[in-house]
Amino acid sequence: MSRLAIIEKTQSLIASGDIVGAESALVELADKEGDGALVEVLAQLPPKDILAVIREYDPSKESIVNLLITPEQFARAVVIEKRYKDLTRTHLRGMVNSVIFREDADPIEFLTAVGDLEGGAEALADYFTEKWSRIEAFARTGTFDYMEDDGQMISESALLASAYARPVLQHDEVSDQDWMELAWLLRYQLPDLFTEMLLVLRAKAARGEDAEEDEEEEGDGKVNLSETDFGRVTTVVLDSDEESAI
Repeated sequence: MSRLAIIEKTQSLIASGDIVGAESALVELADKEGDGALVEVLAQLPPKDILAVIREYDPSKESIVNLLITPEQFARAVVIEKRYKDLTRTHLRGMVNSVIFREDADPIEFLTAVGDLEGGAEALADYFTEKWSRIEAFARTGTFDYMEDDGQMISESALLASAYARPVLQHDEVSDQDWMELAWLLRYQLPDLFTEMLLVLRAKAARGEDAEEDEEEEGDGKVNLSETDFGRVTTVVLDSDEESAI
C-alpha cells in the first residue's frame, strides 16, 4: 500500500472514530517498511489527526506513534487539545507524560517546542490545573507541600528571580515522569515558560474559565466530550474552517 493510501486510510479511520484501527494501520506501516516510513507519514498528517491518536494513550502498552513524534509535531497537537471538552485533563496529562518522558526524549526540547507556539503556555496551564495550589507552593517555597506555604502568591519578578536559586528539591527526588518532574524542569530549566504558565494558571482560576467556556460555547456548534475511553468516538470542538477528524 502506498504512503498516500496509508494516509487516506488513517484519516478515514480517525474520521469514523476508530482510533485503535488508525494506530494499528500506522504500526503496520512501521512493521513492514520501518520507522522512517512512519515518520514520513506522520509529517504529512495534520496536527488534529496526530492528536486524535496520541491523546488516546494507553499506559498498558507502548505506542510507536508516541515514540516517533517530533517535538514540533507534538507541540502543534498539544496546543489544539483544548478543543476537546475534557475537563478532567486525563488525556492531556497522559499524552504529555508518555511523549515528554519517553526513553530517548529530551524533555526540554519538547517543552521548548510547546512554549514557542501561541497557546503553549495555556496548554501547560491546563495540564497543571488540578495541581494549582501545589504549583503555587513550589513556586514560593521550592517544595510541593502547600501546607508549608503561607498562601500568598509570589510576584512575576520574584518568580523569575527564584528560578535561579538553588533547588530545594533535587531532580532525582521528583523524577516521577509526571507533573512534579515536569514542574521542576519548567521552573529550573525553562523559568520564563514556567512563569508564563503559572500566570495563565492564575488567570484561569481567577475567572473560573471552565465554567465560562461552557456558557460561551453553548449554542455555537461546539459540544462537550461525550466518550473518552480508548478507541471510542470522541466529540471535538473544531474551528469553523476545519472538518472533524474524530
